[in-house]
Amino acid sequence: MKLLDGGRAPNPRRVRIFLAEKGLEIPLEPVDIGKKEHYSLDFLRLNPMRRLPVLVLHDGTALSETMAICRYFEALNPEPALFGKGPLEQAQVEMWNRRIELDLYALVAAIFRHSHPAMAELESQVPEWAAACRERLPELLAFLDREMRGREFIAGDSLSVADITALVTFDFMKPAKVEIPEDFVALRDWHARLKARPSASA
Repeated sequence: MKLLDGGRAPNPRRVRIFLAEKGLEIPLEPVDIGKKEHYSLDFLRLNPMRRLPVLVLHDGTALSETMAICRYFEALNPEPALFGKGPLEQAQVEMWNRRIELDLYALVAAIFRHSHPAMAELESQVPEWAAACRERLPELLAFLDREMRGREFIAGDSLSVADITALVTFDFMKPAKVEIPEDFVALRDWHARLKARPSASA
């Protein structure tokens, strides 16, 4: 088993943090996105979508998509339960992870992909789309700040994949040149707590 890893890219990092929280060590095989190694024929045989990470199992089966890989490891190693315990908690974790991933992460990723010079060779950049996404962020961040008041974690009483997705997203804001407003104290406090966890350095 090995994990094809994309280094600083957010999705590979999500899986590494997930594995660290599980106490699991999986051999990593680096794939250089900047050099377009994920466009090679060998890689395309594993994942025609050209996305990282990819988990290659002992029999050669390839699993891609971040949450699919995390769910595979969750099923094999149920503790700690990072997708929640019981029907209600699992549904709440799913709800919040999708909110973060499909709204916040999607906006930050679009800003980065369509405005950062490093992405010019990898994307057909549309600066207007980056600007539109940037305008939508404050309202979403305000919503999350209100929700996080008096809460330690995004969903439930313990760390979950929703926190991992949010942590990686907030860290991704730096290269996207987006900041958490100073007065969003609950959000800033949550981010500081998550960054202090050992897994954040994975």
